[in-house]
Formats: sequence, C-alpha cells, structure tokens
Amino acid sequence: MSESVSESMKRTWKDECGVVGVWNNEHASRLSYLSLYAIQHRGQESAGIVTVDASGEHRVQKGLGLVQEVFDDVSLDRLSGRAAIGHVRYSTTGVNQMANAQPMQANLFNGPVAVAHNGNIVNANEIKKRLKEDGAIFHATSDTEVILHLIARHHSSNLVDCLQAGLEELDGAYSLTVLSHQSLIAARDPYGFRPLVLGTLKNGDGEKSWIVASETCAFDLIGAQFVREIEPGEIWWVDASGEHSIKMKKKRERASCIFEHVYFARPDSIVFGQSVYGVRKEAGRQLAEQDEKEGFLKDVDLVIPVPDSGVPSALGYSVQSGKPFELGIIRNHYIGRTFIQPHQALWRED
Repeated sequence: MSESVSESMKRTWKDECGVVGVWNNEHASRLSYLSLYAIQHRGQESAGIVTVDASGEHRVQKGLGLVQEVFDDVSLDRLSGRAAIGHVRYSTTGVNQMANAQPMQANLFNGPVAVAHNGNIVNANEIKKRLKEDGAIFHATSDTEVILHLIARHHSSNLVDCLQAGLEELDGAYSLTVLSHQSLIAARDPYGFRPLVLGTLKNGDGEKSWIVASETCAFDLIGAQFVREIEPGEIWWVDASGEHSIKMKKKRERASCIFEHVYFARPDSIVFGQSVYGVRKEAGRQLAEQDEKEGFLKDVDLVIPVPDSGVPSALGYSVQSGKPFELGIIRNHYIGRTFIQPHQALWRED
C-alpha cells in the first residue's frame, strides 16, 4: 500500500463485500442473481437485489444468509425491470442485522436511489456525527448509509453531480454501484483499493447490456465480455443516451489491496489487470527460488497447501523446487469463511 495512505486507513480498510449492476436487460434480476452467486465468496452474511420497474419505482429483495437462501423463482420474478444492482455482504463495519443488508435505498430529491458498497469509509463516524447534529436519522450501523445521506444533502437534479459531491467528502475505500430510475452508476475511490470491473452482454433484442461487478468471474458465469476496470477515482454511468465517465477531483497514488490476490478474490478472476491464479502461482515460485538461494530446500520433503487460496502458490513452489505436491489439509466447503470471526470468543485458544 502507498506510503501516502494513513496508518488509520491501513487499519480500517478490511471490508470485503461484492457488488454487481446490470443495465438494459429484461432479465436484469436473474443476471444479478447469477453474478452474486459467482461472487458469493466475497460475502456470506446477507444478499440483496434492487431493480427499477417499468414505472421507475424500486423493487427490493434482501435477506440474511446466502444468495440461494435469499432468492427463489418467485422473488426473482417479482423483481421486474431492465436494470438492477446487487450486493453480498461480509460485515466488518456494523453488525450483521437486516438493517445493514444492502443495497440500501431511499426516495431522495432525485427520486428513488439505491446504493451497494464494497469498502470502508474511514471518516464515516465523523460524517455521521455531523449529519446527526443537523437532524439526519440513521436506521443502520453500516457506513454505506452515510453515502445515501451525502447524496441527499446535495440538491442538484443531476444525480451524478450529487454523488460526486458526496464522494469528495469521503476518505477510505469504496467500490459502488448506484441505481436510480434513470441510470446505473459505478464509482471507485481514488486509490483503487477494491476491484470493480465493467463488461457487456448482448441481450435478447440484440442490443448491448452493461454489467458491473466486483470480479470478472461474474462475467464468465453469465457469458458477458470483460471490457475494462472502472478506474480509480472514476464515476462511470449509463443511461438512455449511452455511457459516460468523469474523474473525481481528488488525486491519489494508486494503492490496491494485495489481499485480493493473496486470498480473497476467486482464482479464475482478473483483478487489478492480473490473473489471480497466475499471481498466486508466481508468488509460490518466487518463494521456492528464494528458499533455494538461502539453502532451505534441503529441509523440505513435501509441499502442502492450506486450501483453497494456498493451492496455486503451493503448485508454483512445487514446480520450482521439484518437491512433491500433496494434499495434507482438507477444508470443509460447507462452512463460510473463517479468517475474520464476528466475535473474539469464537477463536479457539490453545
């Protein structure tokens, strides 16, 4: 991470959720559902989808649990409309309760607006205190609600202008999808800390559908084509007149999260312009090369990964070192992630 990022940011930026967005597709809710399924590893505590129906109103389905537990055919059919955003949550800011499930939505001066957020706003508490002093009412404990309030405080009829003004007040990490009755918006913080990618898909009319997601593995599942990353500090949106993009005023040195490549992202995704699988395997190869130079390989009998993110690295180590690769640890795939527990008491003390 860049030295220009404060120590408080380094300590705070640890939220790993997943966001998606779909524009101009009659199956927007089902494409969002499949995309969320592909990035389920990014959040397993709650899931939600918001669509815009033919009348310009939001339709919402959210719940605690996995994607397959929150949605079924009935709920997806009810989420009508050609545009949608979705979210899977892994809470590190705010407790795991229904009020914190995303996307969060409200009826603002600009009409209905929904926000799905991946990241941590470092100065969220400071902003929330100021807003409460001005009479704002908060229903959740998540920092995402702050973004909605900041949008509401700017009274321009142009939602992108309101969003840009609000984001300029934030410090921290955020990759966003925002849905109004007129547009789908994607935004990424000036550091580019968390991934956010843009893709396209031909819809049933032969026209172009736009897809936004946290990882490219979401595109693979629905047959979409990867176009590019949403750039750090970029606000991209699509509406009836086409796609548009502006850059935020804040300029920062890029500081992408290495944890995405080391552990969090799916190995078949392209993150920060590089194959996650390739980066992990190369890390293992370089470690073996280093161990060989320092004379450690003579003490190595087997290369055993800690599944699942450690498998590519172990393969790279095995190939470089010539030491046999074996599976010595079996992971239970029917439980969620365990690297961050919601309560300290859940950690076993030996």
